[in-house]
Amino acid sequence: MAETFKLRTGASVSNSTLEDIYTVPASTSTVVIGCVLTNKSASNITADIQIVTASTTGENQDDVYIAKGVLIPSSDSLEIIEGKVAMEAGDKFKVLSSAATALDVALSILEIS
Repeated sequence: MAETFKLRTGASVSNSTLEDIYTVPASTSTVVIGCVLTNKSASNITADIQIVTASTTGENQDDVYIAKGVLIPSSDSLEIIEGKVAMEAGDKFKVLSSAATALDVALSILEIS
């Protein structure tokens, strides 16, 4: 089994629809070990983070928000994940900003394949 640390980023995240930041590749499990949200604007913004699962049945069939309407002050950053989040092949990590071009995302992950 190969284990690889990676960084996935999203610059100027969408304010109209949840934007895919990361999708777990086939035959891979991923552990999200950190997520930093940075507000580049001069105004406060909010952000939503959602895990969309590839499963349609079983214990992990529901899409869930791990943050909803979290406030990020102007010109500031927020570490949003304090523990670890396990994801399976096909699962997606999505982010939405309340303001266009204001939010950057840095996602630290460990892929296991």
